[in-house]
Amino acid sequence: MLPPADQAPRGAKPIHKRKWAIYLLLVACGIGLVFSRACLMGDVGAKPAAPRADLTAVQRDFLERLSKAALARQSEKVRYDPKYYQIAYPGGDIPKNRGVCSDEVIRSYRRLDIDLQQDVHEDILKHRSDYWQEAGLFNPDPNIDHRRVRNLGVFFKRQGVCLPISQRPMDYRPGEIVIWDLGGGSLHIGLLVNRQGWTGRILVLHNIGYGPVVEDVLFNWKIIGHYMYFGKSEIKLSPPVSRPYRRV
Repeated sequence: MLPPADQAPRGAKPIHKRKWAIYLLLVACGIGLVFSRACLMGDVGAKPAAPRADLTAVQRDFLERLSKAALARQSEKVRYDPKYYQIAYPGGDIPKNRGVCSDEVIRSYRRLDIDLQQDVHEDILKHRSDYWQEAGLFNPDPNIDHRRVRNLGVFFKRQGVCLPISQRPMDYRPGEIVIWDLGGGSLHIGLLVNRQGWTGRILVLHNIGYGPVVEDVLFNWKIIGHYMYFGKSEIKLSPPVSRPYRRV
């Protein structure tokens, strides 16, 4: 005898229950993808990192403003473009919708009226041998020198504060600069911001090929540089030292 039309065979799940089970499974998968992306991007559970206790109030304020300037870069639509451009000097910039990783650092500092193009070029002219030995720079060129990560590494070592390199998240704070070695002769640079992901690690503004984003990538690559830079005359560096700051 056949079962009634509205009754499923014994042991079979009703069709509407199976549909609901499939629906709930899809929803669960969607939520999982959202949370996975959020953990990477810091969209969920983002919270401020603790301020550094061994800096003056003025220095902490500067780094906080730099962090906010970097966070604001997320809304910009930028196509990754390492091409050489002829630009004005000082205060020159390539087209706003183009750029590489270094341009995110440069443009974040520009929001605080600090022109890395001019600062780097002037330092190169005064200390060419340092840039030649460490970055292989032959002829200074204000169109491109400040956009090269190797040159920025030399500059921040000379004019900024060198901070310890470690694998401990608590050693990295908002407003600081990190340079990575990606391998194969490629370097990368980013700015730490006042946000943390679900991992508890500080997030980074960078552009590694798909525009300015804030992500949990601090330890994704080998860190070879960790710096603070306050500009040439914005802030005199005289913090009460409780960790090994080193000025080069």
